Amino acid sequence: MPTNNHTGPLADIRVLEFSGMGPAPFCGMLLADLGADVVRIDRAGGEDYKPEDVESRGRESIVLDLKDSDDLAIGKALATKADILIEGFRPGVMERIGLGPDNLFPINPALVYGRITGWGQTGPLAKKAGHDLNYLALTGALHAMGTKEKPAIPLNLVADFGGGSMYLMMGILSALHHARNSGKGQVVDAAMTDGVISLMNMIYGDFNAGTWNDERESNVIDGAAPFYNVYQCADDKWISLACIEAQFYKAFINASELSEAEFSDQWQRNTWTARIKTLEQLFLTKTRDSWIEFFADQDICIAPVLNMEEAQSHPHNIARQSFQTIDKIKQANAMPKMSSTAPATSFGVHPKNADQKQILSRWSID
Repeated sequence: MPTNNHTGPLADIRVLEFSGMGPAPFCGMLLADLGADVVRIDRAGGEDYKPEDVESRGRESIVLDLKDSDDLAIGKALATKADILIEGFRPGVMERIGLGPDNLFPINPALVYGRITGWGQTGPLAKKAGHDLNYLALTGALHAMGTKEKPAIPLNLVADFGGGSMYLMMGILSALHHARNSGKGQVVDAAMTDGVISLMNMIYGDFNAGTWNDERESNVIDGAAPFYNVYQCADDKWISLACIEAQFYKAFINASELSEAEFSDQWQRNTWTARIKTLEQLFLTKTRDSWIEFFADQDICIAPVLNMEEAQSHPHNIARQSFQTIDKIKQANAMPKMSSTAPATSFGVHPKNADQKQILSRWSID
C-alpha cells in the first residue's frame, strides 16, 4: 500500500503517469485529488513546471531517459508496482520504447493500462496528428454549436477534458474494479472522438428520430428559443435565461410583466425570433446585477454570465468552497464532494525530478 499523505477514496491506488499534454495530465490531477499516489515520469529538458500549471498538481516527479537501459529498468520496476498506468502518446510510441501492454502484463498481470488519444488506438486516423478542435469537428458536435454563420470554439473542455479525461478516468476505474475482482488487467483505449460522440448521444437520438434540426440556432437548446438564451444588459454584461419548463416560463412572463398574449404558447416556433427581439430590448433596460436582484425571489432559471474573476468571488462558489489557493495560485478545489472520504489536493506543482528518492523508497524500488 502507498504511504503517501494523500486522503480520499483512492488513497490505496498507485498510478504511473507518463507526462504529456491535455487530457492525460488532467486525468492524473483528478486521480491525485481523489487520493491516489500518482507518480509522473518526466523527460529531461524543456521548461520546468510552474505553480500555475495546476493540471500537474498533486503528484511527484521522476525524470527518466527511457532510451537509457538503466532508466528503462526503473520505469519497468515502477510499472510492476502500479495499479494504473496512464499515457497519451500516439499509438506505437510506448511499444517502441519497451513499455507497451505486451511488455508489462507479463510482469504485472493486474495492471490497468490507460491510453488516451484523439483518434483512438485503431482506425484510419489513429496515427494522425490533431488537437481538441479537430477531434470535436469529426464528431458532429462542433457543427452543432455556435451561430448560424459560424461554429463556436468551446475552449478545449469538450474533447480534451470531457470526451477525453473523464472517459479515461471512468474507463480505468471500471477496469480497476474488474482487476481487483479477477486479478486481470486490461487496456483502456479512450479516444476523444469516441467520448464526444458518447456525450452527444442525446442529440444524436433526437436527430435520428427527426426531432433535432441539423442547423445551428434552430433548436431549443442551441440558441433558437427565446426562453433558453443569453441577453445583453444595460451595462453590456450578459444574463442567461433557461426557463424551459412551463412553470418557470410562466413565472418569468409574470415577473417581467410581459404580455401574456404576446408570449402565450411557449412552443410556437414561428414567434421565437420576434420574442427574442422583445427580450433583447427588455434586458437592455437594466444592468445585469439589477436584473439578478429583480428576479432574486423568483424561481425561473436565471443566472448572471460571470467573467472568471467574478466567478471566483461569487457567494455560491465561496460557500461551496469551489476554489482553493495553492502556492498563491487560485484554482479549482478537489471535486466532487464526498461525505466520508473527502478528496483534497495534497500539494501543488512539484518541479521535475524533485521526488526521485521518496518515490523509489515509497514504492520499494532499489
